[in-house]
Amino acid sequence: MEQLVDAEWPASGAPGVAYAIVDHGEIASGARGTVLAGSDEAVTPDTPFQIGSISKSFTALAIMQLVEQGRIDLDAGVGTYLGAFRGQPSAAITIRQLLSHTSGYSTVQGNAMHGDSAAGEGELAAYAARIAQWNPAHQPGTVWEYSNANYQVLGALIEQTSGEDYATYVESHILAPLGMDNSSVADGGPRGEMAVGHRPWFGGHRPFRQGLTERINAPAGGIFASANDLALYLAMMVNGEDDIITAASKAAMLHPASEASPFYGLGWFIDGESGTASHSGLVPGTETLATILPSQGKGVAVLVNANGGIGFGENLQLRNAITAKALGFDYAGEGARLWPKVTYLMVVLLPLFFLASIAWAWRNRRKLAAKSGVSGLFSLWFPLFAMFAVAAVLLILIPYMFGGSLDTLLLYQPDFAQAMVAAAITGPVWAIFRLIVTYREKARTGRNEAGEAAG
Repeated sequence: MEQLVDAEWPASGAPGVAYAIVDHGEIASGARGTVLAGSDEAVTPDTPFQIGSISKSFTALAIMQLVEQGRIDLDAGVGTYLGAFRGQPSAAITIRQLLSHTSGYSTVQGNAMHGDSAAGEGELAAYAARIAQWNPAHQPGTVWEYSNANYQVLGALIEQTSGEDYATYVESHILAPLGMDNSSVADGGPRGEMAVGHRPWFGGHRPFRQGLTERINAPAGGIFASANDLALYLAMMVNGEDDIITAASKAAMLHPASEASPFYGLGWFIDGESGTASHSGLVPGTETLATILPSQGKGVAVLVNANGGIGFGENLQLRNAITAKALGFDYAGEGARLWPKVTYLMVVLLPLFFLASIAWAWRNRRKLAAKSGVSGLFSLWFPLFAMFAVAAVLLILIPYMFGGSLDTLLLYQPDFAQAMVAAAITGPVWAIFRLIVTYREKARTGRNEAGEAAG
C-alpha cells in the first residue's frame, strides 16, 4: 500500500492524503503531504478532514437509532413529524424515500443553497420549511435522483424528534460512543485545526479557507473526521454486532431501499456485484471516499485535501487505487481521460480565441465591410446570435449538467467556471465589435466614395 500511495499521490497534485484500512476490527493507516500547500505541517491519519457526503451515512445512522427507539417510522410521511410539510405537495414523502434519494427532489434543488450565504447561516428547521414549499421535480417513490435536500430535511427531522440540535445529537450518540475523538460536526461556528481544502486553478491548486461552518448542510456533508476515526466507524458497520444500532438495522442500511433505488440503500451506495457499500464526499477543496466489504469485515477510507480538476490534477485514481488495493480488488486505473482534458483546454482557450478574433476583425475590417448581399448579411449577423447561444450554454446548460448553477461550479471548479464566464463575455463582445467596425468601415467607405464623386 505504501508503494502504491508513493506512486499515485504525486500525479494527483493534491497537497495531502490520509487513508485507513479496517480488516476484522484491526486498523492500519497512513498519510502523505501537508495540511496546507507549502506548509510544514504534515497530514497524519488523525488529521480531521471535512468528509462531505459520507456524512449522509451518519445522518442515516442517526435516523435508524430513532427508528429503533420508536420515535420515527421509515414509511411515515415527513409531514407526520415536520409541521411545515403538512398540506404541501411534499407532505407524503416518506422517511425511507428521503434516505434513499427517491423523494422526488432533484440534484439541482439540493444544490440550491450554493451562493445563498443567508441560507448557510440559518437553522435547519427554517431551511427545511423552505424546502417544504418546493414542488418535487418527480413523483415521490418513482425516480432515483441524488439530492442534498433529502438529508437537509432529515437533519431537521432528527432535531425535531430527538430534541437536540443535529451537531449535538451526532457527536453525543455516534462520534463519542465510537471513540471518534478527532471528529466533529458543523455547528455554524469556526472550525479548528484540520486539513485545508484546495481547489483547482489552471493546472495547480489554491487553498480554500472556509470561515464559519454551515448548519444547513451538516446532515448532507458537514461532518469532520480523521482517517483513523472513520476506520472506527467503518469497523462498526461491518462487525455484524448490535452496538450503537442493531446488526439488523445495519443490514437494512446496506440493502437496496426499493425498486426505484436498486443501487442505493439508506445512506450508502450499494454494489451488488462486488458486495461493497460506499459513499464518496465532495465539498469545496476536499474529496473523500469510504467503502466497506461487509462479507469480509473490511473497510477503507481515503481523504484528499484537494478537488480534482477536469482532466488535469484529478485525484479519482488515487482514491480508487487505494480502495481497490485495500479490499483486494483488481484496478486498471482511469485511463488517459482524454475527453475531460480536451473539454477543459477548449473552454480555457476559448476567451483567448475570441480576443484574437477581435484583433483579426480590426485588421480585416475592410474585407468585412466588402461583404454584401444575403450571404454577406448572414455571415455578418449570424455570429451575434450564435455567440449569445454559446453564452447561454456556458452559463446555464453546462452548470445544470454538473448538477447545479454557475455558483455551484464556481465553488468546485473555479478555474473552469471562470474561463466559462470569460468566454461567455468575450464571445458576444467579439460579435458586437465585429459588427461595429464593419459598419463604421462601410460608412467611411461610403463617405469617401461620395466625396470622390462630388469632386
